[in-house]
Amino acid sequence: MKRIKLWKMILLATLSLFVISACSGQGKEPASSQPQTETKEEGGTAAAPPDPLGKYPETVTVTEVMGFNPPEDPRTPKGITPEQNAYLKDLKEMLNIEVKYKWTVPSSQFSQKFSLALASGDLPDILELDGKNFEKLKKQGMLADLTEAYNDYASPTLKKYMESDGGFAMKTYSQDGKQLGIPAFEDPFLSTQLLWIRKDWLDNLKLEPPKTMDELEMVAKAFVQQDPDQNGKNDTYGLVLQKNLFFWGFDARGFFNGFGAYPSMGDGQTAWIQDGSGKLIPGLIQPEVKTALGKLQSWYKEGILDKEFALKDENKAVEDITAGKVGISYGEWWYPNWPLNLNVDKDPNANWIAIQIPGLDGPGKSLVPKIRGDKVYAVNKKMKNPEAAIKMINFYIEMGNKEYLNQNQAEKGYVYNWFSPRIYNPAQIETIYTEVNKALEANQTEITLDDENYKNVADVFKATKDYLAGDTSNASKGVNWGQYFSRAAKDGGWGLTRQIKEKQAFVNHEFYGLPTATQVEKGAQLDKLMQETFTKIIMGSSVDEFDKFVASWKSLGGDEITQEVNDWYSQQAVK
Repeated sequence: MKRIKLWKMILLATLSLFVISACSGQGKEPASSQPQTETKEEGGTAAAPPDPLGKYPETVTVTEVMGFNPPEDPRTPKGITPEQNAYLKDLKEMLNIEVKYKWTVPSSQFSQKFSLALASGDLPDILELDGKNFEKLKKQGMLADLTEAYNDYASPTLKKYMESDGGFAMKTYSQDGKQLGIPAFEDPFLSTQLLWIRKDWLDNLKLEPPKTMDELEMVAKAFVQQDPDQNGKNDTYGLVLQKNLFFWGFDARGFFNGFGAYPSMGDGQTAWIQDGSGKLIPGLIQPEVKTALGKLQSWYKEGILDKEFALKDENKAVEDITAGKVGISYGEWWYPNWPLNLNVDKDPNANWIAIQIPGLDGPGKSLVPKIRGDKVYAVNKKMKNPEAAIKMINFYIEMGNKEYLNQNQAEKGYVYNWFSPRIYNPAQIETIYTEVNKALEANQTEITLDDENYKNVADVFKATKDYLAGDTSNASKGVNWGQYFSRAAKDGGWGLTRQIKEKQAFVNHEFYGLPTATQVEKGAQLDKLMQETFTKIIMGSSVDEFDKFVASWKSLGGDEITQEVNDWYSQQAVK
């Protein structure tokens, strides 16, 4: 497979500099890596710089584990498994790296499975970690020092991404001069909560998109009681909600934000907001949360929420959306790409729109982190070839280049969200939005961009052109609409998110450090207490149970965490 790229030409062009400055022992790669290329200069020899995508002479086997969701693109071949991901075939062909999975499970089971693996010490070579697990393994001395591997093998593009925030994220995952992880950080506004609602149902009932929580309640009741899909059956409900109240999708974060309540960033991350006196307070235990819980309880009683929400994971929530059972969901910019596109393909009348989350007196403010990215890639210190992890990241970035546009398509078995480790351009979505709209406004027939962002931009541009032209020869209406309305439409997912950013209609989650000692020790226990208490309240327990929860949260470690978080916060003010 052809691999002549700009970064390689840069390396070759600068080779003479390495030759002149090289001295004995410099530029050597690990013994198990590819052989050195000798370049003669005035009778001497010097090693060529390491190749970010150099192919190993002998197969290097890398172990991983995975919690996976279904492929996002419905064109993916049915029945494909993570082991059959075409990206892995290309990885073996291009770099001679072979991935072996110790285990794979649906994403809803990953946390429990990984906790067991952590306790037994049965860890893979490459680790995809959240902040808490990174901190645990760091303290146990289980993580490899990636400093040399990164410095030698990171491609120019990867280094550009890691330096785009001034190197801040990289420093967060280093200790004593050792780089212990490669962070997957993104634009913080990707976390912005939007309200996704079926416009066709609103039109059927002659209703307007809601701007306030009272208006949203009226609409949600109508979606339950007034046959919004006009099929003559009592088979719809208002707001989709899964059992994990604060998660990565189909959860209640946006609902709480509408009440001025900011309990969580999702996935067990308590939100920390300013109290006006220069300190941070946990949003989870503020009185606005109690008010929002009371409203959810009334919605549950009235059938606006599904009576079995507490038994549903994210996949069951997606099934309800796809089947047209529900017309409202809180969530981020990407929903049209999945799963709303599945509903659009199933129901030709389905018309989902995005609106700013309703608030008490008008549009509300979403919670947005200062830094988005609790995911970091680390390497087991027992791994023989730690540089392989860096090469795999380079590989994934490389696959976004124009050369591979017609190759790594979903229908050929390429499932991007099953490949790990993968690092994105932190400004990828903004790049797509800007370049696609620039091309549309100039009436271009193709994208002229020629860098690692080409494939993503070109895919969205093609889908956009096809959707606007009603052309389904390359993909279904839902697939085309999903790409367009999530990434390129000015009133779509990212388009609306940009407007919210410009209007400053958001509240910041202020804590962006690694988990504190007490968070690591007691965070899971406190999160479980919250989930159980809040779910019981929604399903009918006294709302005053919230006050008991607050007292328990504080005494079981919350007060210690609050002190630790504020100690960290005060240090940031000094820097």
